[in-house]
Amino acid sequence: MAPSWSSIGKQLGTIAKEQGPKIVRTQGPRLLDQILRSGLLKGPAKPAPIPGRPASKSGAPTAERARRVVYAPSLDGQADPGEIVWTWVTYEEDPSRGKDRPVLVVGREGKTLLGLMLSSNSERDDDPNWIGIGSGTWDQAGRPSWVRMDRVLEVPEAGIRREGAIVERRTFDLVAGRLCTEYGWH
Repeated sequence: MAPSWSSIGKQLGTIAKEQGPKIVRTQGPRLLDQILRSGLLKGPAKPAPIPGRPASKSGAPTAERARRVVYAPSLDGQADPGEIVWTWVTYEEDPSRGKDRPVLVVGREGKTLLGLMLSSNSERDDDPNWIGIGSGTWDQAGRPSWVRMDRVLEVPEAGIRREGAIVERRTFDLVAGRLCTEYGWH
């Protein structure tokens, strides 16, 4: 007697349970990539900057942007060295993506700010390209922050979302000292 549709379905279910994970592991990533490239399915949503607000440029090695560094904060609506502001920072590895993050202003060229990005990721503590500056009002959760020293961002002043805080003079001097001794700033 020929097998019934019910028994065929059960056999297929058993095969799927046994072989499915193996097939997904070996062929899943390639198939998903093909589907995403075909446009049939969209990948995960990518955050985007707020429309109409310029984003920071990817940045330059700090030594290439060397200049005089002066502590001159003033919460007057115009970002000054010594202030932390928030802006959209593009990722180095994928400039089409990025993140809204705090940036320590260390200089200015007309309407373009020069800034060093901040991170609250504690893994930065052992990285020689980052310097710890503690916590401040720029981080609502009160987490300690680190400043990236080896990459200066060019931030259009119109791209600032808000002034976040003034960094204490001694903290700014710590960052400025590294800019001078390691990157040729003065």
